[in-house]
Amino acid sequence: MRDLSDIGQDLAGYELLAAQLESLLSGEHDFIANASQCAAFLFHEMPGLNWAGFYLSRNDELVLGPFQGKIACVRIPFGRGVCGAAAQTRQTQRVRDVHAFPGHIACDSASNSELVVPLVKDGRLIGVLDLDSPELGRFTEVDQAGVERLAEILLASSQC
Repeated sequence: MRDLSDIGQDLAGYELLAAQLESLLSGEHDFIANASQCAAFLFHEMPGLNWAGFYLSRNDELVLGPFQGKIACVRIPFGRGVCGAAAQTRQTQRVRDVHAFPGHIACDSASNSELVVPLVKDGRLIGVLDLDSPELGRFTEVDQAGVERLAEILLASSQC
C-alpha cells in the first residue's frame, strides 16, 4: 500500500486509498473487525496523524472503539468536544486548531487539529471516525471529502 506522501494529498490519492480500503475489507462484514482494520490503515497510510479511530454511539454518548495511537478518552457525551459535536449534529467537523474549539476535550495534549466524520447508516448514528494530528491545520477540504468517502466504504462493507 502506498503512503499519501508519495502521491500528494489530492483526490487521486484518496481514490487510491478508497480502492485499497475496499480490497482490505472485502469479504468481511463485522463492523468491529472492519473498523479495526480501517483505523490501522488510516493511521499508517495518512501522514501527520497521531491518532485514528472510532467512537461508537451508546445511549447518547460516544464510547471508545477500535483505534491506533496513544490511550484515549473512553466516554464523550454528545455535544461535547469535536467528536461530541459531530455526533450531535451528524455533520463532519474539520477543526484547524482544537484549542480554539469551544468545549474541546484534550485526550492527548499533542493533538492540534482534528477531523471527525459521523457514521450514519439507515438514519442511525453508529459512531464517529476521529482523526487527530499534532499539526495545526492538517486537514483540508480534500481530506474531508476523501475521509468521508472512506467512511462510506466502511459502512457499506459492514453490518451494523
